[in-house]
Amino acid sequence: MKKITFLIAIASTGIVLTSCKDEHQQQAEQKLDYYTQYIDSVSGVAEDKAAANWDAIEEKYNNAKMEVESSIATASDKMALQEKMDKASMKYEEFKTKIVSQKELANNNKGALHQSLLGPAYVNDDMQFNWVTKDNILSVYDNFVTTVQKNKDTYSREDWDEIKLVYEALDTRKNTVEKEGLSAEDNRKIAALKVKFAPMYTVNRMGAKSEENAAAKQ
Repeated sequence: MKKITFLIAIASTGIVLTSCKDEHQQQAEQKLDYYTQYIDSVSGVAEDKAAANWDAIEEKYNNAKMEVESSIATASDKMALQEKMDKASMKYEEFKTKIVSQKELANNNKGALHQSLLGPAYVNDDMQFNWVTKDNILSVYDNFVTTVQKNKDTYSREDWDEIKLVYEALDTRKNTVEKEGLSAEDNRKIAALKVKFAPMYTVNRMGAKSEENAAAKQ
């Protein structure tokens, strides 16, 4: 009787262990399914939208990857799960390479645009414009408006949006510079340049958007 009870206890223990193994396997499979589905989903997002939201995409990916790796460590069939995970990870890395390259190109293009708008005195300080003073701000505005007028027919809608951001940041700096002794004459000349820029921006940005919409329909 004792022997039978002992055998039953061993069998029960085996069932429990098997059950735990199955549970760990199922959890790992579920997390891996989510991981692969997430990668499939983000890989289908348009590259410009993915680039714009890349930090959030990367953070969610890293969290999902850590959870899968942790689950696979306790699964019974690690090899098959790891193989599937590696395949999904490779797909993500290929997609990541394209997006990072696009972001680098966009940053380079943005830097070149800022340089052309703001002239030879330009310093990249995340548009704080601390390098703009009461003595050079007129020349910066003049270079900005002259450059926009010269290239207005070549700018894309994205270019115009960036131009507006730079313009607004420069205006913010002007408010500070005025308190630091900007001359009345320079202020009047800047005001004239601003009057010149406003309709040029409105008309040409609308035109660029209309051209892009027409191209998209084709």
